[in-house]
Amino acid sequence: MNEQSIVLNGLTKNYGKHRGINNISFSVNKGEIFGFIGPNGAGKSTTIRTLMGLIRPTAGSATIFGLDCQTQSHVIAKNLGYLPSEDSYYENMKVHDLLQYTADLYGINCKSKMHELSERLNLDLSRRISDLSLGNRKKVGIVSALMTSPKLVIMDEPTSVLDPLIQQTFYDILKEENRRGTTIFLSSHILSEVQKLCDRAAILKEGKLISIQSIKELRESGYKKISVTVKNAIPNNFFNLSGIANYSENADKTFATFMYNGNISAVVEKIHTLTLEDVFLEEPSLEEIFLHFYE
Repeated sequence: MNEQSIVLNGLTKNYGKHRGINNISFSVNKGEIFGFIGPNGAGKSTTIRTLMGLIRPTAGSATIFGLDCQTQSHVIAKNLGYLPSEDSYYENMKVHDLLQYTADLYGINCKSKMHELSERLNLDLSRRISDLSLGNRKKVGIVSALMTSPKLVIMDEPTSVLDPLIQQTFYDILKEENRRGTTIFLSSHILSEVQKLCDRAAILKEGKLISIQSIKELRESGYKKISVTVKNAIPNNFFNLSGIANYSENADKTFATFMYNGNISAVVEKIHTLTLEDVFLEEPSLEEIFLHFYE
């Protein structure tokens, strides 16, 4: 049986008329990279802030390392790295001084790792926080969360303002940390990011948990993406088979694309009756597989 780093049990946070989270239950295994997916406003940050002990739940409970997130957050924090979605720093401090302040709070000498991570992320330690761009401020948070080599890292939308090259370096760093045994809990609305990094993902919609699946299972769900180009217009309701999702066609109905999960022979027989110019079958992206969760 897998040892669990995070356990949520019926976690609920009500904000009156505003959406919170409702009855969320799942667990994160020790040593995995776990994705927490949903569009902006789905409740990801509320869940994470409750996990961090920053807000109190209306109902339910959450534990990290078997410790209660509300009453024992000060103990949990010793082995936890956290990157919030929005930063709040001492603006007049230099980057190096701020990071050293973090290290001192943990009581850890991590100068070597601080410098290594900063160099790889192209972060200038001598600059003042107030002079940093949004991307560089995010880098400060990443270094702060990782430099103490915590057992668990919780990151809320970590790449939202990073340029693509730095994003790839960040992914490489996370994979290396994970290989060293670090558990990573990653919130994102960027599904390709989750596809690259995660073992499993929880999918959140309007404050409710709608699915937990492994990335491998999602990839092997049986869905195929099919694109068809024809000489004559495709008849109305021509592709009325069960198992078809995300169907779209152009204005003159000579091109259609859709996802299909079912007996491939049935859809091939249908396509065969059309006057074809081209047909293309491929594995759908993770974004396309997830679309039906949000419909």
